[in-house]
Amino acid sequence: MAQIGLMFEGQWGLTWGRWRRLLDAAEALGYQSVFRSDHFTIGSPEREALETWTSLSYAADRTHRIEFGPLVSPSTFRHPSVVAWMAAAVDDLSGGRLVLGLGAGWNEQEHRQFGVPFYDKATRFEMLEDSLEITNRLLHNDSPVSYHGKHFSLDNAILLPRPQRPGGPPILIGGNGKKKTLPLAARYADEWNGVFLTPKGYQEHVQLLDELLAQNGREPRSLKRSLMNQVVIGANDADLRQKLESDPVMEGDKRIIGTPSAVVDQIGRYVDAGCERFMLQRLDMDDMDGIELIAARVLPHFHK
Repeated sequence: MAQIGLMFEGQWGLTWGRWRRLLDAAEALGYQSVFRSDHFTIGSPEREALETWTSLSYAADRTHRIEFGPLVSPSTFRHPSVVAWMAAAVDDLSGGRLVLGLGAGWNEQEHRQFGVPFYDKATRFEMLEDSLEITNRLLHNDSPVSYHGKHFSLDNAILLPRPQRPGGPPILIGGNGKKKTLPLAARYADEWNGVFLTPKGYQEHVQLLDELLAQNGREPRSLKRSLMNQVVIGANDADLRQKLESDPVMEGDKRIIGTPSAVVDQIGRYVDAGCERFMLQRLDMDDMDGIELIAARVLPHFHK
């Protein structure tokens, strides 16, 4: 059935101690994957953070079973040839368990804080398209390749050693945009990741993806469909009320909220809408009780 994984915001207090504990728990408790954001910071107050690709290298060596990856690495942060090189190496180190999440970037504040140029939306998506083209060429070609894009280029470049996994790690594109993101996913991605969608909204995106895939000569099953959504779970009604009282309400509250049985039902509605993998966002990285509760009372309904 569906795959259930965890997602953490690496810029919200992620330390080596927390990262080690979370990876170990995911492995031991039966989660399918662990993903983390790729940000320097996000809003105030400032919190501790681990650089994304350094932490993914650690995850590759620390874990033995789970898939993992960035959700997602912005094309504004690094030249795509560097990302492809790192991704191939981390994937090899893990024995083929990396999922390479790529995106256009959106947080203007962190770019300005750390001196990274932040361009208008159209330019950022041009950069993302260049990045996807370069990444695909470097990962899939055993001979030198060239590419001359609007923002990034290659001139007779080859990745050596070649990725151990044929074609390298699968590429994930995250986002809900119907005009830019979904067409890029239908053209380049192995996995599309929706963000904070309702089951109805998710199904609408899946239907559009099927149409776009057909236009690109691809079969619907060639693109995996996943969802990143926050989950607030309580062992019982009283426990749930207490957690919600200390948790800010999202606009429209598209989160997965409830006791274990309610969470199972909500995830089931997304499965019916076409979702194959869940990245359950956990903002409190010290709430190991919640992670254990999901593993004990939710995972068995989907990991069979």
